[in-house]
Amino acid sequence: MTKTSQDSSDLVHGFSFELGVRASEQERNSHLIRPGFGRIHTDHMVSISYDRQRGWDAGSLHPYRPIVLDPTAMVLHYGQAIFEGLKAYRQPNGTIAVFRPMENANRFNRSATRLSMPQLPNDLFIRSIRALLHVDRDWVPKNLGQSLYLRPLMFASEPMLGVRPSDQYEYILIASPADPFFSADPTPLRVWITHEYVRAAPGGTGEAKCAGNYAASLLAQAEAFDAGCDQVVWLDAIARTQVEEMGGMNLFFVEQSGDQTRIVTPRLTGTLLAGITRLSILQLAADAGFQAAEIDLSVDEWRDRCASGTITEAFACGTAAVIAPIGEVRSSKSSWLVGDGGAGPITMRLRKSLLDIQHGISEDRHGWMEEM
Repeated sequence: MTKTSQDSSDLVHGFSFELGVRASEQERNSHLIRPGFGRIHTDHMVSISYDRQRGWDAGSLHPYRPIVLDPTAMVLHYGQAIFEGLKAYRQPNGTIAVFRPMENANRFNRSATRLSMPQLPNDLFIRSIRALLHVDRDWVPKNLGQSLYLRPLMFASEPMLGVRPSDQYEYILIASPADPFFSADPTPLRVWITHEYVRAAPGGTGEAKCAGNYAASLLAQAEAFDAGCDQVVWLDAIARTQVEEMGGMNLFFVEQSGDQTRIVTPRLTGTLLAGITRLSILQLAADAGFQAAEIDLSVDEWRDRCASGTITEAFACGTAAVIAPIGEVRSSKSSWLVGDGGAGPITMRLRKSLLDIQHGISEDRHGWMEEM
Protein backbone atom coordinates (compact mmCIF):
# COMPACT_ATOMS: atom_id res chain seq x y z
CA MET A 1 0.00 0.00 0.00
CA THR A 2 1.07 3.56 -0.54
CA LYS A 3 0.16 6.77 1.21
CA THR A 4 -0.42 9.90 -0.87
CA SER A 5 -0.78 13.26 0.88
CA GLN A 6 -1.37 16.74 -0.40
CA ASP A 7 -1.35 18.65 2.93
CA SER A 8 1.35 21.24 3.47
CA SER A 9 2.66 19.10 6.34
CA ASP A 10 3.31 16.32 3.82
CA LEU A 11 5.64 18.33 1.61
CA VAL A 12 9.29 17.30 1.87
CA HIS A 13 11.57 20.24 1.10
CA GLY A 14 9.03 21.62 -1.38
CA PHE A 15 8.30 18.32 -3.19
CA SER A 16 4.94 16.61 -3.15
CA PHE A 17 5.46 13.04 -2.07
CA GLU A 18 4.08 9.55 -2.09
CA LEU A 19 5.51 7.13 0.45
CA GLY A 20 5.76 3.57 -0.75
CA VAL A 21 6.23 0.28 1.06
CA ARG A 22 9.65 0.46 2.69
CA ALA A 23 12.12 -2.35 3.16
CA SER A 24 11.94 -3.69 6.69
CA GLU A 25 14.78 -2.92 9.08
CA GLN A 26 15.91 -6.54 8.80
CA GLU A 27 15.89 -6.44 4.99
CA ARG A 28 17.70 -3.12 4.90
CA ASN A 29 20.37 -4.21 7.35
CA SER A 30 21.00 -7.40 5.42
CA HIS A 31 21.57 -5.32 2.27
CA LEU A 32 23.89 -2.93 4.10
CA ILE A 33 26.29 -5.65 5.24
CA ARG A 34 27.84 -5.90 1.78
CA PRO A 35 25.90 -3.71 -0.66
CA GLY A 36 28.52 -3.76 -3.42
CA PHE A 37 28.13 -0.86 -5.83
CA GLY A 38 25.01 0.03 -7.83
CA ARG A 39 23.22 -3.25 -7.15
CA ILE A 40 20.76 -2.12 -4.48
CA HIS A 41 18.58 1.00 -4.45
CA THR A 42 16.77 2.84 -1.68
CA ASP A 43 12.99 2.91 -1.34
CA HIS A 44 12.34 6.25 -3.06
CA MET A 45 13.42 8.56 -5.86
CA VAL A 46 12.88 12.18 -6.91
CA SER A 47 11.43 13.18 -10.30
CA ILE A 48 11.21 16.69 -11.77
CA SER A 49 9.87 17.41 -15.27
CA TYR A 50 10.81 20.23 -17.61
CA ASP A 51 8.89 21.74 -20.50
CA ARG A 52 10.43 24.52 -22.56
CA GLN A 53 7.28 26.63 -22.29
CA ARG A 54 6.59 26.12 -18.58
CA GLY A 55 10.06 25.44 -17.14
CA TRP A 56 10.63 23.01 -14.27
CA ASP A 57 7.60 21.70 -12.38
CA ALA A 58 7.39 21.41 -8.58
CA GLY A 59 8.76 17.88 -8.58
CA SER A 60 7.79 14.84 -6.56
CA LEU A 61 9.32 12.27 -4.27
CA HIS A 62 7.82 8.84 -4.80
CA PRO A 63 8.58 5.10 -4.58
CA TYR A 64 11.45 3.80 -6.71
CA ARG A 65 9.92 2.57 -9.95
CA PRO A 66 10.66 2.01 -13.65
CA ILE A 67 10.69 4.90 -16.12
CA VAL A 68 8.10 4.78 -18.91
CA LEU A 69 9.31 6.24 -22.21
CA ASP A 70 7.80 6.62 -25.65
CA PRO A 71 9.84 4.69 -28.27
CA THR A 72 10.52 8.03 -29.98
CA ALA A 73 11.83 9.69 -26.79
CA MET A 74 14.67 11.81 -28.11
CA VAL A 75 17.23 10.49 -25.61
CA LEU A 76 16.98 7.07 -27.26
CA HIS A 77 17.90 8.48 -30.66
CA TYR A 78 20.07 11.55 -30.11
CA GLY A 79 21.69 10.86 -26.77
CA GLN A 80 20.87 13.93 -24.66
CA ALA A 81 21.65 12.38 -21.28
CA ILE A 82 23.86 13.58 -18.43
CA PHE A 83 24.47 12.46 -14.87
CA GLU A 84 26.44 13.11 -11.70
CA GLY A 85 27.77 11.01 -8.85
CA LEU A 86 28.22 12.09 -5.25
CA LYS A 87 28.14 10.49 -1.82
CA ALA A 88 26.43 10.90 1.54
CA TYR A 89 28.30 9.76 4.64
CA ARG A 90 27.14 8.88 8.14
CA GLN A 91 28.93 11.11 10.64
CA PRO A 92 30.13 10.05 14.14
CA ASN A 93 27.23 11.91 15.80
CA GLY A 94 24.68 10.11 13.61
CA THR A 95 23.99 12.98 11.21
CA ILE A 96 24.38 12.68 7.44
CA ALA A 97 26.62 14.89 5.33
CA VAL A 98 27.23 15.05 1.58
CA PHE A 99 30.65 15.76 0.09
CA ARG A 100 30.79 19.03 -1.89
CA PRO A 101 27.28 18.82 -3.43
CA MET A 102 27.38 22.36 -4.86
CA GLU A 103 30.40 21.41 -6.98
CA ASN A 104 28.31 18.59 -8.44
CA ALA A 105 25.40 20.95 -9.04
CA ASN A 106 27.68 23.33 -10.93
CA ARG A 107 29.22 20.55 -13.01
CA PHE A 108 25.78 19.10 -13.76
CA ASN A 109 24.78 22.43 -15.26
CA ARG A 110 28.01 22.74 -17.25
CA SER A 111 27.23 19.34 -18.74
CA ALA A 112 23.66 20.44 -19.46
CA THR A 113 24.86 23.55 -21.27
CA ARG A 114 27.27 21.56 -23.43
CA LEU A 115 24.49 19.17 -24.50
CA SER A 116 22.00 21.99 -25.14
CA MET A 117 19.87 20.96 -22.18
CA PRO A 118 18.19 23.26 -19.63
CA GLN A 119 20.05 24.10 -16.46
CA LEU A 120 18.55 22.82 -13.22
CA PRO A 121 18.66 25.54 -10.54
CA ASN A 122 21.31 24.69 -7.98
CA ASP A 123 18.89 25.07 -5.10
CA LEU A 124 16.56 22.54 -6.74
CA PHE A 125 19.47 20.11 -7.17
CA ILE A 126 20.36 20.43 -3.46
CA ARG A 127 16.71 20.25 -2.33
CA SER A 128 16.24 17.02 -4.26
CA ILE A 129 19.13 15.49 -2.28
CA ARG A 130 17.77 16.77 1.00
CA ALA A 131 14.32 15.39 0.21
CA LEU A 132 15.55 11.92 -0.70
CA LEU A 133 17.82 11.71 2.33
CA HIS A 134 14.95 12.90 4.55
CA VAL A 135 12.88 9.80 3.78
CA ASP A 136 15.65 7.28 3.02
CA ARG A 137 18.24 8.32 5.62
CA ASP A 138 18.22 4.85 7.20
CA TRP A 139 19.89 3.59 4.00
CA VAL A 140 23.08 5.55 4.72
CA PRO A 141 25.54 2.90 5.99
CA LYS A 142 27.29 3.28 9.33
CA ASN A 143 30.50 1.36 8.58
CA LEU A 144 33.72 3.22 7.82
CA GLY A 145 34.35 3.31 4.07
CA GLN A 146 30.72 2.73 3.14
CA SER A 147 28.47 5.50 1.83
CA LEU A 148 25.19 6.22 0.09
CA TYR A 149 25.94 6.89 -3.57
CA LEU A 150 23.65 9.53 -5.09
CA ARG A 151 23.00 9.50 -8.83
CA PRO A 152 21.28 12.59 -10.31
CA LEU A 153 20.52 12.30 -14.03
CA MET A 154 18.71 14.21 -16.77
CA PHE A 155 17.55 13.06 -20.18
CA ALA A 156 15.51 14.25 -23.15
CA SER A 157 12.00 12.79 -22.92
CA GLU A 158 10.10 14.50 -25.75
CA PRO A 159 8.60 11.98 -28.21
CA MET A 160 9.98 13.34 -31.47
CA LEU A 161 12.08 12.03 -34.36
CA GLY A 162 13.92 15.19 -35.34
CA VAL A 163 17.52 16.22 -34.80
CA ARG A 164 17.23 19.21 -32.49
CA PRO A 165 17.31 19.86 -28.73
CA SER A 166 14.35 18.34 -26.97
CA ASP A 167 11.57 20.53 -25.57
CA GLN A 168 10.98 18.15 -22.63
CA TYR A 169 13.36 16.67 -20.05
CA GLU A 170 13.23 14.54 -16.93
CA TYR A 171 15.48 14.98 -13.91
CA ILE A 172 15.71 11.98 -11.61
CA LEU A 173 17.62 11.34 -8.39
CA ILE A 174 18.18 7.81 -7.12
CA ALA A 175 20.43 6.45 -4.37
CA SER A 176 22.35 3.25 -3.74
CA PRO A 177 24.30 2.12 -0.67
CA ALA A 178 27.89 1.41 -1.62
CA ASP A 179 30.87 -0.48 -0.32
CA PRO A 180 34.31 1.08 -0.71
CA PHE A 181 35.79 0.19 -4.09
CA PHE A 182 38.97 -0.87 -2.32
CA SER A 183 39.86 -2.15 1.13
CA ALA A 184 41.88 -0.24 3.70
CA ASP A 185 44.97 -1.78 2.09
CA PRO A 186 44.00 -1.64 -1.60
CA THR A 187 45.66 -3.78 -4.24
CA PRO A 188 47.34 -1.49 -6.79
CA LEU A 189 45.73 -1.31 -10.20
CA ARG A 190 47.27 -2.58 -13.42
CA VAL A 191 46.39 -0.09 -16.18
CA TRP A 192 46.36 -0.29 -19.97
CA ILE A 193 47.33 2.64 -22.20
CA THR A 194 45.28 2.52 -25.39
CA HIS A 195 46.95 3.88 -28.52
CA GLU A 196 44.07 2.92 -30.81
CA TYR A 197 41.06 4.60 -29.23
CA VAL A 198 40.46 8.10 -27.85
CA ARG A 199 37.94 9.25 -25.27
CA ALA A 200 37.45 12.85 -26.37
CA ALA A 201 38.78 15.43 -28.83
CA PRO A 202 39.17 19.21 -28.50
CA GLY A 203 35.80 20.87 -29.00
CA GLY A 204 33.96 17.66 -28.10
CA THR A 205 32.14 16.60 -24.94
CA GLY A 206 35.14 15.42 -22.91
CA GLU A 207 34.56 17.78 -20.01
CA ALA A 208 30.82 16.98 -19.85
CA LYS A 209 29.58 14.06 -17.77
CA CYS A 210 27.35 12.69 -20.50
CA ALA A 211 26.27 9.14 -21.21
CA GLY A 212 27.82 9.01 -24.68
CA ASN A 213 31.33 9.48 -23.31
CA TYR A 214 30.98 6.31 -21.28
CA ALA A 215 29.46 4.30 -24.12
CA ALA A 216 32.42 5.26 -26.31
CA SER A 217 34.86 4.08 -23.63
CA LEU A 218 33.61 0.52 -23.31
CA LEU A 219 35.52 -1.01 -26.24
CA ALA A 220 38.85 0.26 -24.94
CA GLN A 221 37.95 -0.89 -21.44
CA ALA A 222 37.30 -4.37 -22.84
CA GLU A 223 40.72 -4.18 -24.53
CA ALA A 224 42.25 -3.40 -21.14
CA PHE A 225 40.53 -6.42 -19.55
CA ASP A 226 41.81 -8.64 -22.37
CA ALA A 227 45.33 -7.42 -21.61
CA GLY A 228 44.95 -8.42 -17.97
CA CYS A 229 44.45 -4.85 -16.76
CA ASP A 230 41.89 -3.22 -14.49
CA GLN A 231 41.41 0.14 -16.22
CA VAL A 232 42.21 1.97 -19.44
CA VAL A 233 44.37 5.12 -19.64
CA TRP A 234 43.35 7.66 -22.27
CA LEU A 235 45.75 9.77 -24.34
CA ASP A 236 45.14 13.01 -26.20
CA ALA A 237 43.20 12.69 -29.46
CA ILE A 238 45.69 14.46 -31.76
CA ALA A 239 49.26 13.32 -31.07
CA ARG A 240 48.19 10.40 -28.87
CA THR A 241 51.20 10.95 -26.66
CA GLN A 242 49.89 13.01 -23.71
CA VAL A 243 48.36 11.28 -20.70
CA GLU A 244 44.85 12.57 -19.97
CA GLU A 245 42.72 10.46 -17.63
CA MET A 246 41.83 6.89 -16.71
CA GLY A 247 38.47 5.25 -17.28
CA GLY A 248 36.03 7.30 -15.25
CA MET A 249 38.77 8.73 -13.04
CA ASN A 250 41.43 11.42 -13.01
CA LEU A 251 45.15 10.61 -12.70
CA PHE A 252 47.81 11.84 -10.27
CA PHE A 253 51.57 11.31 -10.06
CA VAL A 254 53.93 11.70 -7.10
CA GLU A 255 57.31 13.19 -8.05
CA GLN A 256 60.32 13.18 -5.74
CA SER A 257 63.35 15.44 -6.10
CA GLY A 258 65.61 15.33 -3.08
CA ASP A 259 63.49 16.32 -0.10
CA GLN A 260 60.83 17.89 -2.31
CA THR A 261 57.56 16.08 -3.05
CA ARG A 262 55.31 17.29 -5.84
CA ILE A 263 51.79 16.01 -6.56
CA VAL A 264 50.88 16.55 -10.22
CA THR A 265 47.90 15.84 -12.46
CA PRO A 266 47.21 16.41 -16.17
CA ARG A 267 45.93 19.92 -16.74
CA LEU A 268 42.34 20.47 -17.85
CA THR A 269 42.22 21.06 -21.59
CA GLY A 270 38.50 20.75 -22.28
CA THR A 271 38.83 17.03 -23.03
CA LEU A 272 39.11 15.89 -19.41
CA LEU A 273 36.41 15.69 -16.80
CA ALA A 274 36.98 18.28 -14.06
CA GLY A 275 36.81 15.84 -11.17
CA ILE A 276 35.64 17.06 -7.78
CA THR A 277 37.84 14.51 -6.05
CA ARG A 278 40.70 15.77 -8.26
CA LEU A 279 40.07 19.33 -7.12
CA SER A 280 39.99 18.23 -3.49
CA ILE A 281 43.26 16.28 -3.73
CA LEU A 282 45.08 19.31 -5.10
CA GLN A 283 43.97 21.20 -2.00
CA LEU A 284 44.80 18.34 0.39
CA ALA A 285 48.27 18.02 -1.16
CA ALA A 286 48.90 21.72 -0.57
CA ASP A 287 47.54 21.40 2.99
CA ALA A 288 50.06 18.61 3.62
CA GLY A 289 52.93 20.85 2.53
CA PHE A 290 53.47 19.26 -0.87
CA GLN A 291 53.81 21.18 -4.08
CA ALA A 292 50.70 20.65 -6.21
CA ALA A 293 50.53 21.39 -9.93
CA GLU A 294 48.66 20.72 -13.16
CA ILE A 295 51.04 19.69 -15.94
CA ASP A 296 51.40 18.09 -19.37
CA LEU A 297 52.89 14.60 -19.18
CA SER A 298 53.61 12.27 -22.08
CA VAL A 299 53.62 8.48 -21.95
CA ASP A 300 57.39 8.48 -22.57
CA GLU A 301 57.94 10.92 -19.71
CA TRP A 302 55.82 8.80 -17.38
CA ARG A 303 57.85 5.68 -18.24
CA ASP A 304 61.24 7.41 -18.10
CA ARG A 305 60.54 9.21 -14.84
CA CYS A 306 59.45 5.92 -13.26
CA ALA A 307 62.69 4.34 -14.46
CA SER A 308 64.79 7.19 -13.05
CA GLY A 309 62.92 7.21 -9.74
CA THR A 310 61.50 10.71 -10.24
CA ILE A 311 57.93 9.43 -10.34
CA THR A 312 57.59 7.17 -7.33
CA GLU A 313 53.81 6.74 -7.17
CA ALA A 314 50.71 7.12 -9.32
CA PHE A 315 47.05 6.92 -8.43
CA ALA A 316 43.58 7.40 -9.86
CA CYS A 317 40.78 9.27 -8.13
CA GLY A 318 37.05 9.72 -8.44
CA THR A 319 33.82 9.74 -6.46
CA ALA A 320 33.34 5.98 -6.52
CA ALA A 321 36.94 4.86 -5.99
CA VAL A 322 38.11 7.84 -3.89
CA ILE A 323 41.84 7.12 -4.42
CA ALA A 324 43.21 3.96 -6.03
CA PRO A 325 46.97 3.29 -6.31
CA ILE A 326 48.50 2.27 -9.64
CA GLY A 327 51.22 -0.38 -9.56
CA GLU A 328 51.83 -1.36 -13.18
CA VAL A 329 51.39 0.22 -16.62
CA ARG A 330 51.00 -1.77 -19.83
CA SER A 331 50.49 -0.92 -23.50
CA SER A 332 51.04 -2.54 -26.88
CA LYS A 333 54.45 -0.82 -26.96
CA SER A 334 55.90 -1.19 -23.47
CA SER A 335 55.21 -1.88 -19.82
CA TRP A 336 56.69 -0.81 -16.49
CA LEU A 337 56.20 -0.70 -12.75
CA VAL A 338 55.38 2.44 -10.83
CA GLY A 339 57.76 2.53 -7.87
CA ASP A 340 57.95 -0.96 -6.45
CA GLY A 341 54.49 -1.82 -7.78
CA GLY A 342 52.83 -1.33 -4.41
CA ALA A 343 50.60 1.31 -2.87
CA GLY A 344 52.84 4.28 -2.09
CA PRO A 345 52.87 6.13 1.27
CA ILE A 346 51.88 9.51 -0.20
CA THR A 347 48.95 7.93 -2.05
CA MET A 348 47.72 6.23 1.11
CA ARG A 349 48.24 9.36 3.20
CA LEU A 350 46.09 11.45 0.84
CA ARG A 351 43.49 8.69 0.68
CA LYS A 352 43.22 8.57 4.47
CA SER A 353 43.05 12.37 4.71
CA LEU A 354 40.13 12.50 2.28
CA LEU A 355 38.20 9.60 3.82
CA ASP A 356 38.67 11.00 7.33
CA ILE A 357 37.10 14.30 6.25
CA GLN A 358 34.23 12.56 4.50
CA HIS A 359 33.44 10.38 7.52
CA GLY A 360 33.77 13.25 10.00
CA ILE A 361 36.85 11.78 11.69
CA SER A 362 39.07 14.79 11.06
CA GLU A 363 38.40 18.51 10.85
CA ASP A 364 36.64 19.76 7.72
CA ARG A 365 38.82 22.86 7.30
CA HIS A 366 37.38 23.80 3.90
CA GLY A 367 33.68 23.29 4.60
CA TRP A 368 33.34 20.47 2.09
CA MET A 369 30.78 18.42 4.01
CA GLU A 370 27.20 19.72 3.85
CA GLU A 371 24.94 18.35 6.56
CA MET A 372 21.62 17.07 5.28
